[in-house]
Amino acid sequence: MEDRGTRPYVRGMKFHGIFAAAVAVSAIAAAQAGAGASPPRPVVVELYTSQGCNSCPPADALLAQLASRKDVLALTLPVTYWDMLGWKDTYGTESNTHRQESYANVMGRGGVYTPQMIIDGVDDVVGSRQAKVMWAIETREADMTNVPVDVSETPDYLRVVIGASPKIRTDATIWMFHILSHGTADIGAGENQGRKLTYRNIVRDVRTLGPWKGDSVSIAMPRHEFPGPYDDVAVVLQQGGYGRVIGAAELKRSASGR
Repeated sequence: MEDRGTRPYVRGMKFHGIFAAAVAVSAIAAAQAGAGASPPRPVVVELYTSQGCNSCPPADALLAQLASRKDVLALTLPVTYWDMLGWKDTYGTESNTHRQESYANVMGRGGVYTPQMIIDGVDDVVGSRQAKVMWAIETREADMTNVPVDVSETPDYLRVVIGASPKIRTDATIWMFHILSHGTADIGAGENQGRKLTYRNIVRDVRTLGPWKGDSVSIAMPRHEFPGPYDDVAVVLQQGGYGRVIGAAELKRSASGR
């Protein structure tokens, strides 16, 4: 199939396209600096991609670059709806597909597409368009809410602590992502047949840990509740369920060799 930069996929809806809203970055940054903002958290970048999409490898490569940045929490979320083209994505999950479709519903979009990057739950950008992706990250860094989030572990438990924030009274959702830090796939059919694709920070499991309403929350989970291959763990605090990110942290187990 012809590579046109993005691949729209619609389940019973008309695709209308995706556009990022413009924001006055310098004015917001100046206001935050004057207000003594807390230390910044990483900007959360979610890439929705598929091994069955020949437009996706450049976006996968860009996500890999972002994964090396300390100011970015870069996540690869392989989806399943391009499996119909003759190749079943070896990392694709229905939970990743559901998450992308939920964003489309909340943002009022007409459908989903690959490669798509969601930046901090606010902006959505074609994942291979580097200049627009970088602009969106800089925009979110200048317009950032930062509720304290901490993730730690013992041999038996994963522990998540969300700090209190009396000035932010909102219904938010605590999300936990289990991440495979590196992965490769030899593609045997479909649009990318014969290619060897490399991925960073592949989301293997995503689930909600509960609500957050502005008060401190502490959650301890037995490690055996999270089967399957993963290295790192990330926690994202998000307005509503799929709105603006207001807190994020990552536990990089892969870096420590555990």
